[in-house]
Amino acid sequence: MIRRLLCATLGSTEAVGAAQRIRILKTSAFVLGGLVLAGQAQAAEEFLAGIPRNQVLIAENPEGTVTDPSNFNIWVPKPNGTSTGLQQLCMDTLWYIDPDHGLNGQVWDNSLAADKPQYNKDFTEMTVKLRPGIMWSDGVEFTADDVVYTVQTLMADPGGFNDGARMAANVESVSAPDKNTVVFKLKKPNSRFHSAFTVRWSATWIMPKHVFEKEEKPSKYNFNKPVCLGSYTLKSFDPNGAWFIWQRRDDWQKTTLARFGEPGPKYVAYIDPGPPDKRVILQKNHQLDIIHDTSPEGAFALIKSSPTSHGWFKGFPYAHPDPTLPMVVLNDQNEKFKNPDVRWALALLIDIKAVDMASYRGAATISAIDVPPTGTYPHYYFEPMEQWLKDFTIDTGKRTIHPYDPNVGQDIADTLRPSMGDAIPTDPKAIAAAFGRGWWKHDPQAATELLEKAGLKKVGGKWMLPDGTPFTITISTEGDNRPVMTRAGSIIAQQWTQAGIDSKIDALPTAMWSNMFNGQNEATMAWTVETWGGHPDLSFFLDSWHSEFLSPPGKFQPPRNWQRWKDPELDKIIEQIRAIDFDDPKGIELGQDFIRLAAKNMPNIPLMSYNVFTIMDTTYWTGYPSAETDPYTDPVPNWGNTKYMMVKLKPTGAQ
Repeated sequence: MIRRLLCATLGSTEAVGAAQRIRILKTSAFVLGGLVLAGQAQAAEEFLAGIPRNQVLIAENPEGTVTDPSNFNIWVPKPNGTSTGLQQLCMDTLWYIDPDHGLNGQVWDNSLAADKPQYNKDFTEMTVKLRPGIMWSDGVEFTADDVVYTVQTLMADPGGFNDGARMAANVESVSAPDKNTVVFKLKKPNSRFHSAFTVRWSATWIMPKHVFEKEEKPSKYNFNKPVCLGSYTLKSFDPNGAWFIWQRRDDWQKTTLARFGEPGPKYVAYIDPGPPDKRVILQKNHQLDIIHDTSPEGAFALIKSSPTSHGWFKGFPYAHPDPTLPMVVLNDQNEKFKNPDVRWALALLIDIKAVDMASYRGAATISAIDVPPTGTYPHYYFEPMEQWLKDFTIDTGKRTIHPYDPNVGQDIADTLRPSMGDAIPTDPKAIAAAFGRGWWKHDPQAATELLEKAGLKKVGGKWMLPDGTPFTITISTEGDNRPVMTRAGSIIAQQWTQAGIDSKIDALPTAMWSNMFNGQNEATMAWTVETWGGHPDLSFFLDSWHSEFLSPPGKFQPPRNWQRWKDPELDKIIEQIRAIDFDDPKGIELGQDFIRLAAKNMPNIPLMSYNVFTIMDTTYWTGYPSAETDPYTDPVPNWGNTKYMMVKLKPTGAQ
């Protein structure tokens, strides 16, 4: 149809003048734009048939079109179908830690549990008291039997369930002395075992025993229609996987969310809105309330043109900094990167301001250390360690230098202010929150000295390894699947090449992560650091960096030590963390010890938080979280914590 319209409109372009052709093209673009918007509006009306627009929250499912939409068994490995609203609205588990500040300023929430986990003295036993009066969506009471059944079922089929191996490795036995008590006996001391049932993005969700026990092979059951503990149940879904609609339970008062109030939206739809440009068009047409993520350029244009659209920050950079730390993941088992002096040289050859502008168009939140500058981490780690970073020195072999530049975040803000104006904050604290603090200096001379110290030689403008072969680096990226990180990798490869280290990027949309997992990489634009965000404990990622989990070169490396770094001092820090309570302030001190050790060794090159351009439209709903007014939770709509957003959202009254 569009092609026919173009042909009919343009006719023979040779028969018209240039000015007329331009007028015709502009008219055609306007008509086609109208057709696109009309088609999207019609599609929205079709999948929302019978649902008033002002009663439904429409959110992007970042998984896109789900390949197996009828499978709601969230406990089994599958390519997608988790972020459809399933984990956000239907599932529940024992505890949640918010990645930001939490409802009422409380980042920890006892959800199905009535209290925090109770460990014995040596952390070999964990007792859980459950919240009474919670009901499954089919009217059956939730009890300790559901928790026991979940753990035993996962343990019995570690190959069939995502968390089966973890449960089998940790749990000696699990029992229910009464319907509101669960006792875990652990195979070895583990003061962090409760993290398996604590949502940061996801967690081990609780199964309805009365449903799954009827199945001969629970890991093969598609759980359609899902029975929910959350405040919503599945209303309908597209058999082709493009959309899922959830409806607020009539008995929402019998769910854990009821403690905070009634969920605002009666319906929540998770949809595949298409590529970034279409997401922007849909929101401008008020057919997409929450864009999960879009390009920086799309976010800037949308916020500028649509008065009802806004991001996490009121002004630039708008995006929400997730508690994830993108970095250059170096394979430390590769001979090229075994020497910390080489890794440090590579860091000092990076101009982070150029990387920021190339990747995020200036909208990054930079981090020089191995924790993301998000959530409560500025308070626990960045502010206390700023002076240490300023005082920190390294020996280049010829001199001692201070590699840290505390002014990089301020410099980025100053660079952007002439073109962005009032959108760029001027308050130093606001600049630190939005753009980050300092980073490592761009210092090619120090990098040269470090490479020479490591035994490398520069011949004809090219660096040679100690064995006489050229020093080359391939940086793996996800290509168009993650364009921001691909841009960052491209500029870093360019900077290294200009310094005499021949570097290139290798776009691997599907194989990048698996190559890194299996040690088939040199350098990768990825992350091995993910944190709670709202809690200072670093064990969420750090425990897996213990050398006991390190695989031989070229073998599969379980999460998350994909840089394959090994250090006896690192093991000591991890073992001390394991031996203390989750809330012990000593954990912060040990976390700072880890940051110092990582800075000295540079096992990977931390860059910035993963800033997500979540854009929210206030036409139909108000009460979204925001950095300045109410940072109660992450606005990114595929997190399990999204359930807390539902009680804050209120209808605007728009028709």
